[in-house]
Amino acid sequence: MDKTNGVLTVFFDDPFWVGVFERSEDGRLSAAKVTFGAEPKDSEVFDYILKAYTKLQFSPAVETSTKQTADNPKRRQRNARKQMAFSGIGTKSQQALKLLQEAMKTERRQLSREQREAEKQRQFDLRQQKRREKHKGH
Repeated sequence: MDKTNGVLTVFFDDPFWVGVFERSEDGRLSAAKVTFGAEPKDSEVFDYILKAYTKLQFSPAVETSTKQTADNPKRRQRNARKQMAFSGIGTKSQQALKLLQEAMKTERRQLSREQREAEKQRQFDLRQQKRREKHKGH
């Protein structure tokens, strides 16, 4: 049976509040980072999840191991209390976010290179056209 888990961690990363969405499925973890700005209320976070979760750009998946936990309600409550006390993001999430950052960086480099080459070609064509215009008069 495939199991998918999702975790949202909201923490203060000076000067903004940041949310890290972690999605683990089939032993692979991917993450997405969102900057909220001012401290978000619970209702704002919930609205954001409902409206923008599908538009989030998750990082490439990283292999991770998940341990099976008992479905004891007291244990779940204890774990929830522990997670509320813990702040920050996990190292696997950081790795996944780093992969996303690298992918976006290469994509941005390629796009800017293409734009630069297109601008060079446009300038060249413009110079050639001006030369032809000057030559027409004689």
